[in-house]
Amino acid sequence: MNSEYIKTVEANLGGVLSRIRTASGGEDVKLLLATKTVSAEVINALSSRVGALIIGENKVQELLEKYGALEKDRLTVHFIGHLQTNKVRQIIDKVDMIHSLDRYELALEISKRAKARGIKMPVLIEINIAREAEKSGVYPENTEDFTRRVAELDGLDIRGVMTMAPAKCSSEQYKEYFKQTKQIFEELKAKDIEGVKMDVLSMGMSDSYAEAVECGSTMVRVGSAVFGKRVYPQLNAENN
Repeated sequence: MNSEYIKTVEANLGGVLSRIRTASGGEDVKLLLATKTVSAEVINALSSRVGALIIGENKVQELLEKYGALEKDRLTVHFIGHLQTNKVRQIIDKVDMIHSLDRYELALEISKRAKARGIKMPVLIEINIAREAEKSGVYPENTEDFTRRVAELDGLDIRGVMTMAPAKCSSEQYKEYFKQTKQIFEELKAKDIEGVKMDVLSMGMSDSYAEAVECGSTMVRVGSAVFGKRVYPQLNAENN
């Protein structure tokens, strides 16, 4: 492993954390490192230098491939990608939170698998804030009804909401989407729905995390700003 690369990643991480502190005005904001295509070796080397990390994986297959090699005493592992219902059983005992609860069928499966393990799985409800047809997520106007419905399921610990803004927005466009999501988050919190905690607002990625933090995000998901441009291996046809 290239030690110079690890030093660069560590420096990048420091820069991102500094920008988050500036944008948040001192508020507590969690940094999740999106580790798609990043090897367990690099993740372990970074955590050995800087301490505990929250990491997020997008693909079930990739998570399973690297999971055994992760030094998990220093890592909190989240699942942040689109999750197929038939893959839930493969990760239910391997992740600390699922960010992408976007449909009732998935909620039922997570609840079923969590109850079988004797746990409650922390989840975030994914909001499709821009109503993009090619993206998953609950539309803004349906979020409260969906939240109330899934809150009735045992096995789920509903902790908040997540969104992904459209790609390549201007700074002001990003802020508008994030402000809308923050408003939904605050309205859900004010409803005080039984079984819903609403303490995590996950929004903002490498190109938009500063704007997200300014708009009240409590967790940002940053990958390429820390690890550099992703190098995608040849994967098989399975998407998850």
